[in-house]
Amino acid sequence: MHLPTGESFVARPPEPAPPGPRILVVDDEARLRYSLKLLLESSGRQIDECATGGEAVAALSRQHYDLVLLDLRLPDMTGLQVMDRLKTRLASMTVIVVSADDVIDSAIGALRLGAYDFVRKPYQPEELLNTVNNALQRRALEQSHARISARLEQSERLHRYLVDHSPDIIYTVNEDGQFTYLNPTVAAMLGYPNEELIGRHYSSIIHEDDRDRARYAFCERRTGERASRNVELRLKRRPSGAAGEAENEEHLTIALSATGVYVEQNPGEGRRLRFLGSYGVARDITERKRAEERISFQAYHDLLTQLPNRALFKDRLSVALTQAQRSGRLVAVLFIDLDRFKLINDSLGHAEGDELLKGVAGRLQSCVRRSDTLARLGGDEFTILLPDLSDPEDAALISQKVIDELRRPLTVGGQEVRATASIGIALYPNDGSEAESLVKHADIAMYHVKTAGKNAYAFFSPEMNAAFHQKLTLETELRRALDLGEFELWYQPQVSVSRRQVVAMEALIRWRHPQRGVLDPMTFVPVAEEAGLIGRVSDWVLEQACQQLAAWRAEGFDYLRMSVNLSPRDFDRPDVVERVLAALHRHRVPPQGLEIEITETLMMRDAESVSAAVKRLRDSGVRVSIDDFGTRFASFGYLQKFSVTSLKLDQSFVRDLTAVHPYSPIIVAIVGIARGFDLHLIAEGVESELQRDVLLGLGCDEMQGFLFGSALEASQARALLAGDLARGIAG
Repeated sequence: MHLPTGESFVARPPEPAPPGPRILVVDDEARLRYSLKLLLESSGRQIDECATGGEAVAALSRQHYDLVLLDLRLPDMTGLQVMDRLKTRLASMTVIVVSADDVIDSAIGALRLGAYDFVRKPYQPEELLNTVNNALQRRALEQSHARISARLEQSERLHRYLVDHSPDIIYTVNEDGQFTYLNPTVAAMLGYPNEELIGRHYSSIIHEDDRDRARYAFCERRTGERASRNVELRLKRRPSGAAGEAENEEHLTIALSATGVYVEQNPGEGRRLRFLGSYGVARDITERKRAEERISFQAYHDLLTQLPNRALFKDRLSVALTQAQRSGRLVAVLFIDLDRFKLINDSLGHAEGDELLKGVAGRLQSCVRRSDTLARLGGDEFTILLPDLSDPEDAALISQKVIDELRRPLTVGGQEVRATASIGIALYPNDGSEAESLVKHADIAMYHVKTAGKNAYAFFSPEMNAAFHQKLTLETELRRALDLGEFELWYQPQVSVSRRQVVAMEALIRWRHPQRGVLDPMTFVPVAEEAGLIGRVSDWVLEQACQQLAAWRAEGFDYLRMSVNLSPRDFDRPDVVERVLAALHRHRVPPQGLEIEITETLMMRDAESVSAAVKRLRDSGVRVSIDDFGTRFASFGYLQKFSVTSLKLDQSFVRDLTAVHPYSPIIVAIVGIARGFDLHLIAEGVESELQRDVLLGLGCDEMQGFLFGSALEASQARALLAGDLARGIAG
C-alpha cells in the first residue's frame, strides 16, 4: 500500500509466538558449565556453552541469546572485555555476571556495561535459579511490551492512513459544535483547508435550509443503533470568486452518519460519562442525487419537450379536482392535437418534426398561467390543465389564444411552417368528476373539431359522446367484418364513348352490415384509416379486384382494365408496391391491366417515399391515375414529379355543365393540362347526355357515371360486359 506522499504502508501479519529462551553459559571450568546446564535446564530452554571469551564473542555474533551467564575471569580476555566488544548488542539480551571476583569495581563495571545482576561465586543454586528466572521473566515482559507497542504503532498508522485517505469527510466536533478535527478530504470536496475550519462552528458550511436538520446530526449525542445514520444534508463549497464577490452558490449533497463521544469520569465511583463531542462521517452523494433526479424527471416528463408527461398531468389533475371539490371552482382540461402534423413530419423529416413539436411546446407555454400545467401526452397531442376557473369562458379565451399564437409561422429546418391545432375542452364538474373522464371527454370534443374542419375549439357535449361511442362501435364491427368476410366489391363501368365499349371497371367496396344493410365506403373508410385497419381493407380489395379481373379476362374480356383506390395511409407502408405486384402475380394479371387511383392529397405530401413508390409502380407497368383532379391545390410541378398515367376529372366540375351553363373554363383548362402532359383523361359523375356531349366535344372520350351505369354487383357487371348494355353511349 502506497501513500500519495510516497510513504509506503506495509500491513504486517501477526508475529508467531516466540520460542523458548536461549541461554549461553560462558565459563572456563567445564564442570561448572555442566552443573549450570543441569540447574537451568527446563522445558523449551536451549542452553549453549563457551569456555573462552573469543568463543563467546563468536557465538554472540552468530546467534541471538536471551540470557548470558558470563564469568569475568576467562583465559583469553575478561568478561568485561567481552561485554565491551558486544556493547551494541547487549540491549537485546540479558547478561548475568557469575564470578568469584570479589573486587567491587568489577561488579560496578559489569553493571555499568549493562549487566542485569552480579552473582558471586560460590552461590546457592536457588539464588542463581531465582535470579535467572527473574531475568527471563523480565525479558519476556519487555519483548511482549515491544510486540504490543509495535502492533499499536502499526494499528495507529493504519487508522491514520484510512482516515487521512478516506473518500469521505471524517470529522469531530466538541460539545459546542466547533470542529476539532477534519481529515484532508474536506479540502478536496469543499475547498476549505483544514486549518481554516478547525475551531469554526459546523453551521458555517451547512446550507441555510438544512441547518435545523443538521443540528441533531452534526452534534449527535446518541450512540449505537439510535445514532444518526445517512442523514441527507447540503454542504456549501468554498466560494470560488475573489474576495468581495458574491458567493458562488454551489453545494454538495452528503449522507451523514454520526455518533456521540463520551469519556468515563471518576472510575471506581460509579459509571458516569461526560460528553466530549461528536464523531461523524460525511459521504458525497451528489452524483447519486443528480442521477435520482434525472430518473425522476424522465419518469414524469417528456424528454423531447421537457414538458410534464401523461402520468404527471393526471397526478396534477387529480390534485386540482380535489381542491375544486372544496372550493367549488371550475377546472378545465384542454386536449390539443396538431392538424396535418403527419404530413409535415413525412414531408420534412422526423428531425424537423421534432423541432416543430418543440417550437409548438414553446408557443403553448406562453399561453398559460404559472398555475396551469401544459403536458405532452405523446405524438402531436398536448393537454392543458386550467385549475381554479370561475367561468367556462376563461377556457375559451385560452383556447383562442393558442389558436392565434399558432397562426404565426414557425421556422423548421430553414423553412416557415404554419401549424394549426384542434382543441377539445372538458369542464369539471359538468363533464366529469374524475381525471380519466375529463381527459376522455376533452379528447372526444377535439375529435369533433377535427371532423368539423380543424383549427378551432369546441366544448364537450353529451351529443359528442354519443357520436364518439358510435364511432367506437363501428370500429369494433369493422374488425369483425374483416374477420367474417362481410365486405363485397361492386363495379362501376368506365366507357369509351367513341368506341361504344366498356373499357374498365372501378372496384368500389361495400359493407354488407348484418343490421344496417349495405354501407358505402364513406361510412367506414375514414374509421378504418383512423383505426389503422385501412391496410387490411386495401389488401382485401386488391386481392378481390385482381381475382375478378383475371376471371373476366379469362372469359375473353382481355382488353378490360380494373381501377382500385388506395388510401394515402397505404403509402405509409414501405411495402405498398410489393403488395400490389404480389396480388397481380398471384392471379396472373398483366400490370397494365391494373390502374391505381391516388388522391391529390397524397401528391401534396411531396415525400420522397411517395414519389418513389409511384415511380416503381409505373416502371412495373401498373397504371396510376389522380382521382378527383382539380379539387385541391396541386401544382404542375407535382405532375412532373409523379409519373402518373391518367387524370380523373372530378364530378363537381362535370355537375356544373347544364343547359343554362354548357361551358366550363375549368374543364377546358384540365383538358388542356392532360393534353400538355400527354395524360389520359377520364370524366367522373356524368349523369346527362348534355354533359356527355360537351365532354366528348372537348376531347374527353372516357367517362363514368350514372348515365352509363351505377356501381353493380359482380354478376350484374358481368351481364353488362356480356351484353354491352352500357346506357348512354352515343348511337
